[in-house]
Amino acid sequence: MGIEILGWIGFGILVMAWVPQTWDTIRDGYCSTNLVFIILYAVASLLLTIYAILQNDYVFTALNALLTIGSGINMFYKLFPRNPQHQ
Repeated sequence: MGIEILGWIGFGILVMAWVPQTWDTIRDGYCSTNLVFIILYAVASLLLTIYAILQNDYVFTALNALLTIGSGINMFYKLFPRNPQHQ
C-alpha cells in the first residue's frame, strides 16, 4: 500500500469537496456552472477513468469514475432544470 495511501487521502478530500456541490445541484434542481466546462470536465473524467482502468490504478479509477458521475449529474440539471426559469 505505502505511497498509495496519499492517493486515497487525496481521493477522500476531492470527494468531500464534490459531494456538497452535487447535493446542492440536486436540491436546487439546476446547475449554474458553464455548460462547456461541464461537458469538457465530463469527457476528460471519462477518458481519465478509462486510462486509469487500463493502468490498473484503483485510486484514479475510483476518483475519475465518481467525478464523471458528478459531472453527469451537473450536466443533467444544466440541460433539464426542474425550474424552467433557469434554462
